[in-house]
Amino acid sequence: MTTARTDSPQRLAGASALGAAGLGLGYGRREVVRGLDLELPAGKVTAIVGPNGCGKSTLLAGLARVLAPRAGTVLLDGEELAGLPTREIARRLGLLPQSAAAPDGLTVRDLVRHGRAPHQGLLRQWSAADAEAVENALAAADLLDLADRQLETLSGGQRQRAWIAMTVAQDTGVLLLDEPTSALDLGHQLEVHEMLHGLAGRGRTVVMVLHDLSAACRHADHVVAMLDGQVVAEGEPAAVVTAELVGRLYGVDCEVLTGPSGVPVVCPTGLRREG
Repeated sequence: MTTARTDSPQRLAGASALGAAGLGLGYGRREVVRGLDLELPAGKVTAIVGPNGCGKSTLLAGLARVLAPRAGTVLLDGEELAGLPTREIARRLGLLPQSAAAPDGLTVRDLVRHGRAPHQGLLRQWSAADAEAVENALAAADLLDLADRQLETLSGGQRQRAWIAMTVAQDTGVLLLDEPTSALDLGHQLEVHEMLHGLAGRGRTVVMVLHDLSAACRHADHVVAMLDGQVVAEGEPAAVVTAELVGRLYGVDCEVLTGPSGVPVVCPTGLRREG
């Protein structure tokens, strides 16, 4: 199948650009991502989708420099990520991994305050701007009433929102999130997606891994579909998500209907039978 592409949305002034050229990633002897080229639209929300094991989370780790490339390069605003100091990367790029852990006894506000760590140093201590960033992040994640609660007393969904708030407080130009809504109920899923769109509207570049293809179509401006460590399609959801692509990615037959505002709605009809 020919890779589907659409023109990237216009970049907002000040929004960060993130991409990769010839990127290869893996663990030990296992190659996961190979020869991957990618240019993520700045100031927009991108969803990375694909079947389990296709390399979505590995790609996110490579884009964040958590995993060093075996080949190729990751570019942040035209600069090679590999050559940037770690603290500078933390000021410009935030990552929320799939499994995050915190010490016992930490409150929600304590956790969110950690998001300001990259902005601290010998010549810059805690400031009113830091406190404001923390309060704004707590409000954006609907956590002000829970700010002084210890993390271990919260539900899984509430803890997930606390981690998202910490990443928001980091105040970076790029946000990378691995399954940010996996532990949330429907209402809080919508709140998180609205929050992420609000951040993109203010000039952030948001990239999230999602398993739910229909959710990706509803909430992303740009979709990147992966299979076997490579990008097989990317572009606006209405241009990319077809029954052919869904069958190729997941091995299912489906109908792709057009929902409100032209958003594709994927309706599986059964497993794809070969022959």
